[in-house]
Amino acid sequence: MLNLILNFVSACRTSDLRVSTAEVIDSVRQMELVNVLDEDQFRSTLRANFAKSRREQRDFDRLYNLFFHDMRPDTELDPENTGKDEMRKALEQMRQEAGDDEISQAIFDFLGGDPIPYLKEIQRLETQAEEASKALKSNLSQLSSRLEVMLRINQARNRLLQFQGHNDAKGEPGKNQGMASHMIERLEVANRMLTQETRPHNDGLKQVNRYDKQYSGLGERPFSNLTEIEIEQMRSIIDQLVRKMKDIMSRRYASRNKGKLDVKKTLRNAQRYLGVPIEISYRQRPLRKSKIVTLCDVSGSVWSAARFMLNMIYSMQDCFSDVKSFAFVAGPTNITDIFEKHEVNKAIEKVITDTDINFDAHTDYGEMLTQFHRDYLNLLSKKTTLIIVGDARTNYHNPCELLLDEMRSKCRRVIWLNPEPEQFWGTGDSEMNTYKAYCHEVRPCRNLNQLIYFIEDLVF
Repeated sequence: MLNLILNFVSACRTSDLRVSTAEVIDSVRQMELVNVLDEDQFRSTLRANFAKSRREQRDFDRLYNLFFHDMRPDTELDPENTGKDEMRKALEQMRQEAGDDEISQAIFDFLGGDPIPYLKEIQRLETQAEEASKALKSNLSQLSSRLEVMLRINQARNRLLQFQGHNDAKGEPGKNQGMASHMIERLEVANRMLTQETRPHNDGLKQVNRYDKQYSGLGERPFSNLTEIEIEQMRSIIDQLVRKMKDIMSRRYASRNKGKLDVKKTLRNAQRYLGVPIEISYRQRPLRKSKIVTLCDVSGSVWSAARFMLNMIYSMQDCFSDVKSFAFVAGPTNITDIFEKHEVNKAIEKVITDTDINFDAHTDYGEMLTQFHRDYLNLLSKKTTLIIVGDARTNYHNPCELLLDEMRSKCRRVIWLNPEPEQFWGTGDSEMNTYKAYCHEVRPCRNLNQLIYFIEDLVF
């Protein structure tokens, strides 16, 4: 039993499911208190120790089913061991023919009952970085690697079919039928692991579809359809809303002298005044302002929405302790200094004219996440809310969603605002369904009412 659990732990760690030594010891001790022959109790004990969050439960279930069901011992299908030695010899022969091919060797280890080398190969594919290329950007590197593994699986399947037919031709029908079929079933499992969806389970995702319709007519017009006169009207509405919010926020964060009396702290402060309680301290502390980091897609398809979002964030800087703004088409450009030194309309104009943003480039969210992760990851903390404004259309480039997952672990919240209607998410080159698995909140934001509703929810 101990060896079985340790082998399962190795499989979990290979698949990047964090399992500590203390958790292994706890699970082994708890096995003495449950009936290990009852699979529900056995599985629940391991799951309670190894899956430390809801996002990890799906990975645990996948690995548990693989290890304890799909990789069941050969003797279950072949109790008399008929043909087992022949199959072992056939696998050994295929190993020798494969030579130093690591992918083929991992597949044969998988067929032999050891999934760890193949799990390492799958993990390598999922974390494989794209090779930098100025001439052509694509996600073909990962796709070609997966196709290479799929080709090795097909070659192994053909060899098993030849082995099965070879033995049937000897006048011994069915002798190795069971074992060959079992190996082919394992190959199907390996192929399914290669092609299955690997996004983490994100049942805590807040997907906002409804909003308050504070303004009819203009409030429901998409940003991309506004005329110059309507844009001026909308700016006037936004200015009024900003002034209202600043007044409310100044009262909320300035209310320090309220709450329950903190007797101990008041007496400590009184020692500086010969025991006279001149400074009164309260237990209820004022709200702390959060930090904001915005990543705005300023490509032509979403520029109208990003412009109003930048306008609103610029105007609301007094409501947050720190605001860092970035604009991108392919790579992120820090525009925080421009927003701090200039009036909002002038700042937006300078973003277009005075920065090195290549507006003629194809939108590349993967490149943006790669560069931000490399250069600005230190800006994210547990007090930071990361806001991404964009349609998530990657032009079929590698989305690099695992970088967003790491950024999520660094900050308080990840919010994605998409100016496209929700029915278009995931169509064509849109990777919105991929990215939203790594966000805390996603919502469409294509008109004034949706933008106001988001800002009020963010601030209040």
